Amino acid sequence: MKVGGSLTGVTSPGWTSAAQPVVATVTALARELSDPIRLTVLQLLAHEGPHGMTQLADVLGVSPARLGNHLAKLRQAGLVAGEQSGRHVTYRLVDPSVTAVLDAMADYAGGSLPLPGPAEAPERLCYDHAAGRLGVALLDHLLARRALRRDPGSDALELGPEAEPVLRDYGVDVAALAGTRRKVATSCLDRTLRRPHLGGALGHEILSWLRAEELVDVAGDGRTLKIRRGAEDRLGELVPGLLSVGGRRASGGPRRG
Repeated sequence: MKVGGSLTGVTSPGWTSAAQPVVATVTALARELSDPIRLTVLQLLAHEGPHGMTQLADVLGVSPARLGNHLAKLRQAGLVAGEQSGRHVTYRLVDPSVTAVLDAMADYAGGSLPLPGPAEAPERLCYDHAAGRLGVALLDHLLARRALRRDPGSDALELGPEAEPVLRDYGVDVAALAGTRRKVATSCLDRTLRRPHLGGALGHEILSWLRAEELVDVAGDGRTLKIRRGAEDRLGELVPGLLSVGGRRASGGPRRG
C-alpha cells in the first residue's frame, strides 16, 4: 500500500520482475546503451539517419565482423532494423523516440554525446545522376514522401502512390517517365557514403531539372557536381535532409554551467 506519497515499506516482487514489459524494455535499452560502440551506432542512426554496415564500420573504426556482432544485439533488442537493397543492408532506428532518450542523457551529463569527426566529400555524378549527399538525400526524401517504394530483393524502385504530386515539384512528368524503356528508378549504392542514392531514369530527370533551374552545375572534369552560390536554401527545401547526410553532429544542448 502506498503511504504518504512514498513506496517505503511496500514490497512486490513483480515490480522488479523482468517479465514486466516496462521493466524489460528499460533494462534492455540500458544494457545496449552501456556499450560505447552500440551507443555510438544509435547516435549515428538517430541524428544522421540510415547507414550501411560498411559506412558504420568506417566511421567507428571497427571491423565489419565486430560491428556485425553489435548490430545483431541491437536488432535482437528491437532497437534497429535492417532493410535489404539488393545485396546490401541499410540499418535504421526502429523507434525514433530513442533519439529523445539519447538527448536526455546528454542533457543529464551536462554536455553532448560525441560523434566521430566530419568527413567532407564533394557532390559528384554517378553516370548521369547525382551521387553523394544530394543523391542519397533525394532517395531518402522520395521514399519518405511515398513517391517511390522499394521492390524487395531488387535494386529497382517502383513509383509510389504519391509519385505524381511529389515529382511535379521536380519538373517530372510521371506519365512520360513510366513510358521509358529504362528502369524508372534504382537504388544505387553510393561508393563514398555506402548508402543507396537515386539512380535510373528518374535520377537523370531530376538532375537535368536541377541544372535547368540553375541550382547545380557539372564541373569541368565531368564528374563533380557544384551547388551554385545562393542555391542552398532552395535546395534545402526541395531536398530536406541534404545538409545532414554524411555530416557529423553531436546531440544534446549546450553545456550547462
